[in-house]
Amino acid sequence: MADEDENTSPEEQALADEWAAALSEAGDADQDDIDAMMASAAAEPAAPRAKMEEFGSVPARSNAPVSLDGPNLDVILDIPVSISMEVGNTEITIRNLLQLNQGSVIELDRLAGEPLDVLVNGTLIAHGEVVVVNEKFGIRLTDVISPSERIKKLR
Repeated sequence: MADEDENTSPEEQALADEWAAALSEAGDADQDDIDAMMASAAAEPAAPRAKMEEFGSVPARSNAPVSLDGPNLDVILDIPVSISMEVGNTEITIRNLLQLNQGSVIELDRLAGEPLDVLVNGTLIAHGEVVVVNEKFGIRLTDVISPSERIKKLR
C-alpha cells in the first residue's frame, strides 16, 4: 500500500481522498471500494483537450482597422451588454438624499453642453451629444475611444 502511495500523483491522491470522504459518508466504505473506483477512473481515457484560441491577439499592423471577421469572435458577438450614457455625477450625504423631493435640483460635476460619456458595462467607449430621434432621446457619438485605448483601460 505504501508503494502505491508513492506512485500516485497529487491529483490522483486528491481524487482518492474525495472518494474516501464520500464513501465514508455513505457508511459502508472500505479501502477495497476506494481502490476499485480509482482503478476504474484511471482506466477511462482522458477527455481530449480542445486547443485554446487567442481572442486578444494583436494585429500585425497597428493602423489596420479592427475587424469582426474570423472564427474567434463569432462566439461572443451575440452576448448582450449594457450600454448607458452618463450626464454627470456628484456625491451627496444621506441626509441630503433623504431631503430630496419633487422639484429638487442636484448639481452635477459636468458643464452644460459638455459631451456625455457612453459606457458599455461600465467601461468608457465614447463621448456623444444628446439628439432627438422620432420624439425619443438618442445620442450622436462625437468621439469613439480606440480599441487599444479601451483595452489599456481594462488593465
